[in-house]
Amino acid sequence: MTDPSQQLGKIGWMDLTVDNADEVKKFYEAVTGWESDAVDMGEYSDYCVKPPNADPVAGICHKRGANADVPSGWLIYINVDNLEQRIQTAEQLGGKIIVSPRKAGSGRFAVIEDPAGNIAGLYQA
Repeated sequence: MTDPSQQLGKIGWMDLTVDNADEVKKFYEAVTGWESDAVDMGEYSDYCVKPPNADPVAGICHKRGANADVPSGWLIYINVDNLEQRIQTAEQLGGKIIVSPRKAGSGRFAVIEDPAGNIAGLYQA
C-alpha cells in the first residue's frame, strides 16, 4: 500500500521559514500547545512541531543554510509524481520557479509561484 502522506496531490507537509525559528517555535508552543523536536542543521537547529503525543505536523525553519532562498512564511508542500514535468507545466501555464529542484530527505522539492502570485512547494518522494 502507498504511504498516504505521499499520495499525489495531497498536502504532505508544511514549513514555516523565518529569521528566528527559536523564538517563533516558542510562540507556537505557547499558543497552540505544540511540542517540538530539534532537527540538527549543523550550526543551528530547525524544528518539527507536533500536537502532544502525536506525529509531527509541520516544520519551523531558520531562513538560512538550505532555506536561505525559501520565501519567508508558511509554505505547503504538495505531493507530485514527476517534479520536473510538473514544474515545466507550471511555467507553461504562467507560473514561476522560485526555488529550483533540490534534495529534501528521501525526495526532492521545488518552490513555485502561481500566476496569481501565491507560493507553494512541490515534493516528489
